[in-house]
Amino acid sequence: MFVDKAKILIKAGNGGDGKVSFRREKYAPNGGPDGGDGGAGGNVIFEVSDEMRTLMDFRYKRKHVAESGEHGMTVNSSGKSGQHLYIKVPAGTVIRDVATGKAIADLKYPGDKFIAARGGRGGQGNQHFATATRQTPRFAQPGEKGDEREVELELKLLADIGLVGFPNVGKSTLLSMVTSARPKIANYHFTTLVPNLGVVDIGDGRSFVLADIPGIIEGAHTGVGLGHDFLRHIERTKVLIHIIDASGIEGRDPIDDFYKINEELSLYNPKLSTKPQLVACNKMDIPGAEENYEKIREALEGKGYEIFKISAATKQGIDPLLDRAFNLLEQFKDVEEPVEEIEDLLYSKDTAEKTFSVRRENEVFIVEGDFIDYLLSSVNLDDSDSIKYFQKVLRKRGIVDELKRKGVQDGDTVKMYELEFEYFD
Repeated sequence: MFVDKAKILIKAGNGGDGKVSFRREKYAPNGGPDGGDGGAGGNVIFEVSDEMRTLMDFRYKRKHVAESGEHGMTVNSSGKSGQHLYIKVPAGTVIRDVATGKAIADLKYPGDKFIAARGGRGGQGNQHFATATRQTPRFAQPGEKGDEREVELELKLLADIGLVGFPNVGKSTLLSMVTSARPKIANYHFTTLVPNLGVVDIGDGRSFVLADIPGIIEGAHTGVGLGHDFLRHIERTKVLIHIIDASGIEGRDPIDDFYKINEELSLYNPKLSTKPQLVACNKMDIPGAEENYEKIREALEGKGYEIFKISAATKQGIDPLLDRAFNLLEQFKDVEEPVEEIEDLLYSKDTAEKTFSVRRENEVFIVEGDFIDYLLSSVNLDDSDSIKYFQKVLRKRGIVDELKRKGVQDGDTVKMYELEFEYFD
């Protein structure tokens, strides 16, 4: 089964907590703090593997969690950092953040890597909080939580040349004749339900990857007939071979079909209309095809299209088509095909300021946010030195200033989650 989309939840490891500990040696019963630091949490890293072809594995495992860091220990010993979690994906995988819908990574080649979720930093042990006036700090930092997010994986085939055209015009037959690919072939519409890839070897060391892109019909750009599922695979191709049924045995107008397919490509992504495109008039072995071919040539040659007569079933005219396709590919092989502008949405723990908010409800000032949650977990409210540290941080991080802007007065109640206290400047 070919699977080219999957949603998964990824969770980086949490940082280990710093340790509160004091030296208790025979000759130093009241020694100083020696609490070690917590280890960092492991990252979640996507890595391209050339052994994977689909996203099938992600249909059965939806949650992926990296290892958390160990807590700090006594005698200034730091906890062990958590191991990174490497998630293997096929080449051509785009990673999107589900919350925003934006792409955050485009992994094209074997070995490409991307850190999609960063592990939390380990908390500092109480050894770091000793000062000349605070010699026995009874608090330490907790570890930071690792990033957690839902991502959508989307596979876009990395083919050099794509075969496009209405169903049943002979794309799968051509692919089977020129590669070792063996797509299912029959004389009815929508035979091909998944894209097929094959390597074309035209001799003298020249080769390219050819893809049969199925299911493009009128309305495909809006999703009709699984249009979006198939059109995405054309975006990465450098050259298109447009297959037309020149025989007209199904009563369709091959010229009208040509324009309809190109309209669908352009409506889905205007960049697709700028790709080099060769026109292959197929089924030339069928009576009546020659007459239709002349009409097609007259209609399209004047617009700059190169027209080829072929019969995929008998291999008639295939070699000149493939040779010309390879020459075009050589001209455009260095052209990048970005899916879209990639924006890094990752929250950086090293540079981003932790957030908080202050609001007033009746006579109570409520302070909340990631930073407040983190701060409360890092202090020991039963220890006077820890409370002094807490008050110092409130001023340093601008929380006191924000309370004043909201109109707080001495004696007013301030609430930080479960903690309530009276404000005094």
